[in-house]
Amino acid sequence: MKTTFLFVTALALASCAFAFDPSPLQDFCVAINNTNVFVNGKLCEDPKFATPEDFFFSVKEGNTSNSLGSKVTPVAVNEILGLNTLGISLARIDFAPRGLNPPHTHPRATEIFIVLEGTLYVGFLTSNPQNRLITKVLNKGDVFVFPIGLIHFQLNVGYGNAVAIGGLSSQNPGVITIANVVFGSNPKISSDVLTKAFQVDNNIVDNLQKQFWYDNN
Repeated sequence: MKTTFLFVTALALASCAFAFDPSPLQDFCVAINNTNVFVNGKLCEDPKFATPEDFFFSVKEGNTSNSLGSKVTPVAVNEILGLNTLGISLARIDFAPRGLNPPHTHPRATEIFIVLEGTLYVGFLTSNPQNRLITKVLNKGDVFVFPIGLIHFQLNVGYGNAVAIGGLSSQNPGVITIANVVFGSNPKISSDVLTKAFQVDNNIVDNLQKQFWYDNN
């Protein structure tokens, strides 16, 4: 019985440990972009072939001249191959006046968010059954945290442009933009599902599914 208990406990701890990016067992693991092989992460290049470019990316100002008035520039493992297995990434978010980074989630990461310029109204929603909205107006230098997997957003409420940086606890945090996924899926979700889910007329659902859902990522 004692042996069984220890085994189950170890298994539970292991499952928790591997819920996020695994701890590296070497100095680094520069990713190999091989689309023919699929693993939980990316394959490693021989460390002796690593170059400075494997650990470098230049983040430019994002073009906010779109329907959302925002642009997210990710810096994850696809941009810096040396991030593979290290468990971190970031994103630069540029906002035009009244620009919005719409409600979205990162399924694999918590985000710590700092405002570099401007004033942003930010918030996230807690899970069922509370469904609480937790919000804050942030100014330059302010920091806010969006817990892993929860829906969150940022809106520029200042008179000028705004810039922020989001640090993420995964090399590949993923992003699910709620409106894009629900109303812009391919193929489309049945209107029978959406009319019941949102308690609206079928014409409203049809209209929303006909919209062009801009992806600011």
